[in-house]
Amino acid sequence: MVTTTSKCVQISRNGGTEVLELVTRDVGQPGAGEILLCHHAVGLNFIDVYQRSGLYALPLPLQLGMEGAGVVEAVGDGVTHLQTGDRVAYASNPPGSYCERRVMPATHVCKLPDSISFDTGAAMMLKGLTVQYLLKQCLPAEGLQAGDFVLFHAAAGGVGLIACQWAKALGLQLIATAGSDEKCQLALANGASHAINYRTEDFAAKVKAITGGQGVKVVYDSVGKDTWEGSIASLRRFGLMVSFGNASGPVPPLSLAALAPKGLYVTRPSVFVYAHSRSATQAMADDLFNVVSSGKVNIHIAQRYALEQVRTAHEALEARQTTGSTILTV
Repeated sequence: MVTTTSKCVQISRNGGTEVLELVTRDVGQPGAGEILLCHHAVGLNFIDVYQRSGLYALPLPLQLGMEGAGVVEAVGDGVTHLQTGDRVAYASNPPGSYCERRVMPATHVCKLPDSISFDTGAAMMLKGLTVQYLLKQCLPAEGLQAGDFVLFHAAAGGVGLIACQWAKALGLQLIATAGSDEKCQLALANGASHAINYRTEDFAAKVKAITGGQGVKVVYDSVGKDTWEGSIASLRRFGLMVSFGNASGPVPPLSLAALAPKGLYVTRPSVFVYAHSRSATQAMADDLFNVVSSGKVNIHIAQRYALEQVRTAHEALEARQTTGSTILTV
């Protein structure tokens, strides 16, 4: 019988970083459809902040964390795609990756190629699968072809830097926004065609200038409240507004009449709408593994914290002091 005690980060109430607690508990053995996983690294994402604060309300007490990488220690009945000893990575519900070990559903857990490290696997799954569905599946009515302009906010973050590189590999002209000149340069160095400091420039006006007055086919926006109106103004006729996060706060109420002048489309997707089954998850992961293994997309891990430093990690994430991906080492 393998050891099943684990250090875990959980919250008993919603709030600031002070609610994050490190506890030790027995995680048990896997049941049907589950695995016992020993983490080597865990990824941090802004959704973790939403869940901690209560913006995304979940039952309490709650163990945070949506992605990780490690080694399978035990397999429950009915799990056929994994076995003990497999190197794996995942982005998965329910939350719970902030820990040394966990018992979890096997559906969204994928074998990690030997060419990809545990740190990289933990840093890229939720972010990389998000970019996969955004650029490959969540598309405007007219589709995306090489040469098309797309607008991507928060382009120097973990999701954004993957998107800059992947968009370049697809031949798209990605217009990046970020909150400093340094972050804009980082986006450009990773494949963005243009970069706009939204703190010092009117990004909607700049987008119109870059696109010859036409606007972009699609806006990918994880910022929310602060960029919403400018994002809508940046779209061309029949453009698609993709709101997939709320880093600055929830978007304001939407008047459908505001979409009418240009026949715009709006969607609020999530990665698990697309990774809705074992086969769909595996297909998306295979696409991600291939583009990373090929060298077309490099995963930038700019911050590493020990599990015990989780409060500091959350503070840096919320203050937008991070670039690229952040991981907790276990």
